[in-house]
Amino acid sequence: MTDASLLPYRPCVGVMLINAEGLIFAGQRLDSEIAAWQMPQGGIDDGEKPRVAALRELWEETGVTADLVEKIAKTEDWVTYDLPPELLGKVWGGKFRGQRQKWFLYRFTGRDDQINIATEHPEFSKWRWIGVDEMIASIVPFKRAVYTQVAEAFRPHLG
Repeated sequence: MTDASLLPYRPCVGVMLINAEGLIFAGQRLDSEIAAWQMPQGGIDDGEKPRVAALRELWEETGVTADLVEKIAKTEDWVTYDLPPELLGKVWGGKFRGQRQKWFLYRFTGRDDQINIATEHPEFSKWRWIGVDEMIASIVPFKRAVYTQVAEAFRPHLG
């Protein structure tokens, strides 16, 4: 059994994408056996700045390009979560105990038909705009504390 305390956190970014009404983009994960909805997120490549990684992940997962968003805020500190024991050693090649994330809040300035989750490497089966409380309730339980912390950081900007 892997001792999680000996493993590092995977550097990662997350994007809370909101529309003009302050609703949040939520995508239903393709690789989940349960109805898991989440915001776009992913790893930071070696040498990549977090903001660049956030825009790249947003594009890779939603088809939304940088010209269709306006940056509103980012989390001051990194937010971490640990994987549950049943996933430890199974994801990310067993190299990480969880993720250390920098979150960005972007306002979507485009049209809904400019969102395309049928990307080269799709992560979502469907998507929708939802409120912050529904977003927190819809994430897998081990990420709920992160989503709550991110929502509190960005709440002054939400509708």
